[in-house]
Amino acid sequence: MSDSTTSPERAAAPLASRVRGTVRIVGAGLLGSSIGHALTGRGVDVALDDASPAQLRLAVDYGAGRAARPDDAPSLVVVAVPPDVTAGVIERELAAHPGAVVTDVASVKLQPLRELQALRIDLTHYIGSHPLAGRERGGAISARADLFVGRPWVVCRDADTPADDLALVEALALELGAVPLEMSPEEHDRSVALVSHVPQLVASLLAGRFVDAPDAALGLAGQGVRDTTRIAASAPELWVQILGANAEPVVDVLDALAHDLTAVADALRTPDAPGARRAVADTIRRGNDGVERLPGKHGQNRRFDSFVVMIDDTPGQLGRLFGELGELSVNVEDLRLEHSPGALFGLAEISVVPDAVRRATEGLVARGWRIASTHD
Repeated sequence: MSDSTTSPERAAAPLASRVRGTVRIVGAGLLGSSIGHALTGRGVDVALDDASPAQLRLAVDYGAGRAARPDDAPSLVVVAVPPDVTAGVIERELAAHPGAVVTDVASVKLQPLRELQALRIDLTHYIGSHPLAGRERGGAISARADLFVGRPWVVCRDADTPADDLALVEALALELGAVPLEMSPEEHDRSVALVSHVPQLVASLLAGRFVDAPDAALGLAGQGVRDTTRIAASAPELWVQILGANAEPVVDVLDALAHDLTAVADALRTPDAPGARRAVADTIRRGNDGVERLPGKHGQNRRFDSFVVMIDDTPGQLGRLFGELGELSVNVEDLRLEHSPGALFGLAEISVVPDAVRRATEGLVARGWRIASTHD
């Protein structure tokens, strides 16, 4: 007879993982270690390997998994190494573990596939994939178990991909909280050129203008320029590989962007000329339209209104703000923080559904908060 009650211990037990067997991760950097942390937290046996013994020991010490053993028989191998060695490692892993499904998480999909096809090896049990997640700083020390939550995870299958193999790679993405999407390698590389690779170059080029800028000018920097250049802190060594491997689609986007920049610069050289102001306005408006197309929370093209709250620079204020928004039954859809150097307060830009703005701002003012601005 079953017990209808549930003990606290049973209620707290984690759900069984979608990923069964041992998962071998080759490459214990940011992505590999983050995958390891997420899987070990769900009770999966994770075997780590890395060309750098120091990096491997660090990842193991942080709890991303155990060191791989010669007698491991993984069900899944995840290759998380730099793009210029991805194909060679995939070839080695397919040969060493013929009973396993092999996937990789390289940010370029077509070049490694072409290299593997040129080797004329059996790629039946290889499925390329790519989680669209990362941080400006790499390495095992920066790894996070929640790195992939809510992020797209592209899976590149083909007509010969066994259904069970595909299910295992998609189970990996789902287990880590990601959203699996199917694309061809060509479609993937064109897409990431637009939404990832060129933005990295644009951020780096703009931030590069700061090197010789006067200190007085940089002292005026606000959240807008920080948002625009945040990813400029990324590792040059990795990006040389990524951009070189995806050069053609990146160049296509850069050429189009260069044309747009030239058109705006020409309009501003003679701002009083007929049509010049319209050219500038159309540029800004087209940017508005593009931003509207970006997926919002939960993948919806949904726009939110926001308001800015002034927060005293003392411990516990942000927690108090969230607590009181909860008391007002206001769900925070997004948050952006800004703290100017030397200021005794910070600014929290809170995004909510439009019909919650008035309830939130009036309720917060009644509780003693200062509202700096509201906008949509």
